[in-house]
Amino acid sequence: MAKKIGILFGMEDTFPWAFIDKVNELGNGEYEAEAVKIDKLEQGADYGYAVIIDRISQDVPFYRAYLKNAALMGTYVINNPFWWSADEKFFNNCLMTKLGIPVPKTVLLPSSERPDDTSEKSFRNLSFPLDWDYIFDYIGFPAYMKPHDGGGWKSVFRVDSPEDMWLKLKETDQLVMMLQEEIVFEDYYRVYCLGKKYVHIMPYAPTNPHHLRYAAESKTKGKELKELLKTIKEYTIRINEALGYDFNTVEFAVRDGIPIAIDFCNPAPDADKNSVGEENFKWIVENAAKLAIQKAKAYKPGKSNVPWGNFVTDK
Repeated sequence: MAKKIGILFGMEDTFPWAFIDKVNELGNGEYEAEAVKIDKLEQGADYGYAVIIDRISQDVPFYRAYLKNAALMGTYVINNPFWWSADEKFFNNCLMTKLGIPVPKTVLLPSSERPDDTSEKSFRNLSFPLDWDYIFDYIGFPAYMKPHDGGGWKSVFRVDSPEDMWLKLKETDQLVMMLQEEIVFEDYYRVYCLGKKYVHIMPYAPTNPHHLRYAAESKTKGKELKELLKTIKEYTIRINEALGYDFNTVEFAVRDGIPIAIDFCNPAPDADKNSVGEENFKWIVENAAKLAIQKAKAYKPGKSNVPWGNFVTDK
């Protein structure tokens, strides 16, 4: 019987179906792909998938619970739903400082509004006011303010001054925000990474309209470009090995020839043909299918498959 590879997705139209077709093409009858079908979720039940590619559980908690159960039953879930549930951007930035990978200067800000069921006494360990003079001098302006555990450019603000920051912070309610230095860059790259080892580097223009962001060219040339891309590849693999992600994109802003990791936890990254373009789409579909088949080969029904990022180990 063929081993089943599933993909869990939402409104995407191009990548899921192309992925299914590619797995079925490469699987030679030994591996078959399909859209995951869920008609019930019983605790401890095995629904028979060797591998599941997750593209939607960040928005649907029911799916996250389904995937955790599947992992306990032996399914290899891409990406690890346990780590994704714990992941957040501020911790990832802290981890980058330990790995020696350049990141923007960043500080964490308490939420503008107190969390529910808390009072002033809940914050007796927090100095009031914070050392704002240090924070503003350290970060500088303009700066960016974003949720410490957010994504998808939700609640992201560019702030030009302390007064501008105070005003926009009021709009964030109970969100815990990061304040981050602005990186003025000469080059920018978005990088696919699969299986913590397969890397595809794409020049990227984040300020362009969405459908034109991949229509960019490197301004760096010659020997300098070769060395830059080598460093970006090395950083990308190091980041994903530490975070434990099998399907991710990493974004680098290049300032004074140094790639600075800007965004590196995108475990359901854009893979739509209409935005990434034909060449990039072909790479992600083919390599995602190959990765899924590789992981499916090791599938043993009933054997728990709960991988964790190796950031928890002391190397």
